[in-house]
Amino acid sequence: METIVRIGLDTSKSVFQLHGVDGMEQPVLRRKLRRSQVLEFFRRLPPAFVAMEACGASHYWARELRSLGHEVAMIPLQYVKPYVQRGKSDAADAEAICEAASRPKLRKNFVPIKSPEQQGAQMLTRVRSQFIGRRTQLANSIRGYAAEFGFTAPKGLSRLHQLLTDIRADETVPDLALELVEALAAELARVDDQIAKLDKKLMHLHRSSEMSRRLAAIPGIGPIGATLLSIKVVDAGGFKSARNFAAWLGRHQRTIQRPERTGSA
Repeated sequence: METIVRIGLDTSKSVFQLHGVDGMEQPVLRRKLRRSQVLEFFRRLPPAFVAMEACGASHYWARELRSLGHEVAMIPLQYVKPYVQRGKSDAADAEAICEAASRPKLRKNFVPIKSPEQQGAQMLTRVRSQFIGRRTQLANSIRGYAAEFGFTAPKGLSRLHQLLTDIRADETVPDLALELVEALAAELARVDDQIAKLDKKLMHLHRSSEMSRRLAAIPGIGPIGATLLSIKVVDAGGFKSARNFAAWLGRHQRTIQRPERTGSA
C-alpha cells in the first residue's frame, strides 16, 4: 500500500467511509468499513493524520485513534461543506474532510478532543437544559389548561402552587380535568426534583474546578453560570479575540443561564 499521509474519515452509525491521500495529494485510499472494522484497520495502518467532522461520537473515535498512534483532528461541519465538490454522499464527504484538513488556515479552527470526563460534564449541562425545557413546557401546559376553567396566575414557577391550590378547591372543575392537571403537576414535581439534583452536581463540579471558582469571582457570574462556562469552554485559546468569545457566548446563552431565568413559566 502507498504511504498514506492524511485520511478523511466520514463517520456514521454503521458504515464509515475513508478517503486517503499520499504526499503528492493523490488519492490512494477509498474504502468503506463497518463500525466493528474501524479500529482493527487503523491498528494495522502506519501512523497517519486522520481528520473527521466534529460531532458527539467523534470525540470517542478521536481518542481511540490517537491511542493507536495517529494524529487526529476534528473539523467543524461548516468548514467542511465548501469542499464538497459533487452530490452529497459518504465518499464525497470523506474526500471533503480530507481536503479541508489540508488547509493551514483551518488548523486554528480544529475542535479540541474532549476527555471522557469533559464529555460527561458537558452531558450534564445538556441533560439539565432538557429538563429545564420540559419543566417550562409542563408549567405552561398547566397554565393553559387552568385558563380554560377561568384560573390565572402571574408568571413564575413559584406562582403555580397557588394556582393548583385554587383549582383543587373549586368544585366546578370536572373530575377528569382535575385528574389530568394533577398528572401534570406530579410530572412537574418530578422534573423539578431532577433539576435540583443536577444543580447539586454542578455545584460539586464548581467547588472542584479552579477555573469555575475564578469565573465566579467576576461580578454578575454566579456558581452555576461559572461552572457551565468552564465546562463548555474547553480551550479559551481557540477564540481569536474577546469579541469572538462574546459572539459565541451570545449563541449559547440559553444553556449558560440560571434555571429560573429559562422559559416563561
